[in-house]
Amino acid sequence: MLNGIYFANPNYLWLFTVLPLWLVWEYMTRSQSQPQLRWSSLGGFAKKHRGLARFRFLLLVFRFLALSTLILALARPQTKDVSTRTVTNSGIDIVMAIDVSSSMLAQDLKPNRLTALKRVASDFIGNRVSDRIGLVVYAGESYTKTPITSDKNIVKKSLREINFEGLIEDGTAIGMGLATAVNRLKDSRAKSKVIILLTDGVNNSGFIDPRIAAELAVEYNIKTYTIGLGSNGTAKAPIGVLPNGKFQYGLTKVEIDEALLRTIAKTTGGLYFRATDNQRLVEIYEEINKLEKTEIEEFKYYNFEEKYRPLALLALVLLVLEWLLRRTLFKSFI
Repeated sequence: MLNGIYFANPNYLWLFTVLPLWLVWEYMTRSQSQPQLRWSSLGGFAKKHRGLARFRFLLLVFRFLALSTLILALARPQTKDVSTRTVTNSGIDIVMAIDVSSSMLAQDLKPNRLTALKRVASDFIGNRVSDRIGLVVYAGESYTKTPITSDKNIVKKSLREINFEGLIEDGTAIGMGLATAVNRLKDSRAKSKVIILLTDGVNNSGFIDPRIAAELAVEYNIKTYTIGLGSNGTAKAPIGVLPNGKFQYGLTKVEIDEALLRTIAKTTGGLYFRATDNQRLVEIYEEINKLEKTEIEEFKYYNFEEKYRPLALLALVLLVLEWLLRRTLFKSFI
């Protein structure tokens, strides 16, 4: 390949190794190709003809160039234009169910659990190029923050807007969060449907049992990955509200119903993960990203443009020019 030029028949380029041998042969036999004429006097020959004889090497140059371009033409130089079309064979619909209770402001993850989650989840969303994603938030109750969409910018914007502001009743209604996520996916036509449910507590609110919600997910063939978020032991978390409206923080015991989260994951064919720090949370989302692969088929179309025709035409012109000069101007010297 030279500057975007490809050769369809590159083996013909080996013929260039013959050209030096041909030049040597022409040099060795040049005296035999020049017949000698004995004459008692050269006065009858014009000086211009003797000067012209010095340029008969041009015949050899024209023939060398003609053979070189002919070899290049035989090698079939061409340019290649490649266009690509990507087809998603089995996209995945994903709903992220996020706990937004006040305990998500605990500071065992930096700067707090909710902010750490939003950063990691945003990267996860960006990596799911061919999938549709929706957001469900829950605390003491649940609601859909973003319906399933392929517009990642909308999902990321909605994710950034998630904050604990007391807009919904505090608490941890895991069953309602899972049921709302199932409701968003039940009518999906995607070949694979996934819920990523994250919580940092125990189910203490809502009127839907999490196990019933898990069975509902199984009925609609929805796999659920569960994540327990929080360090082991105690964590600095909100324990009250100050007169100025800000949270008062104190050490609280980290309580996560891991048995329930494992049951939900096992029932639906998913996995349970425990994130005790920022790095482990990153690793969990990377692992889920690897587990849920979208099948993508890439088609490449090649358009070749042949470049040998101008070379063949140039070789023909050089050969004709060499033949004409041999039969006209240099006829007396060869």
